[in-house]
Amino acid sequence: MYDFTQTRHAETADELWIVEHPPVYTLGLNGQREHLLHPTSIPVITTDRGGQITYHGPGQVVIYTLIDLTRQKMGVRTLVTLLETAMIDTLKQYGLLAYAKADAPGTYIKQQKIGSVGLRVRKGCSYHGLSLNNNMDLTPFKAINPCGFKNLEMTQLINHNISITNDELAIPLIHSIYQQLS
Repeated sequence: MYDFTQTRHAETADELWIVEHPPVYTLGLNGQREHLLHPTSIPVITTDRGGQITYHGPGQVVIYTLIDLTRQKMGVRTLVTLLETAMIDTLKQYGLLAYAKADAPGTYIKQQKIGSVGLRVRKGCSYHGLSLNNNMDLTPFKAINPCGFKNLEMTQLINHNISITNDELAIPLIHSIYQQLS
């Protein structure tokens, strides 16, 4: 992502990368290690995105948004809102009522976090993106204060009786992002 962003130019097409990570904690630029509550065997990787600590693992859809914000005439907050909206719209298709919080980026269902947003902007272009919990082991979240919030409970689609693959979940997410950018 970093290399793509560093070498892109005004004509470089925007890209969305869909990935699924092995178990890993990522710590944002301003992340404080005290939000890792106790050591685990899961590696902690410092990244150059915003935000605190989070967990990524199998069963979670991650979409990296490599977008020229200058060309899109879009600020960072607008992109955060766009990504939250994409998750909210996607979850609505599965009958789930999700919402965003102005003071805590991401997407929530009944006070539980289901989706996260973490971005970096360089040369007017974004990278990193969103993660949406689908059908994963949520236990690693108990070893951290997710996104720097104590006692924040995490949830996922399978906890709400939605059983789909990550590929199936990625389709409406990508569609929503694309529609909002068009």
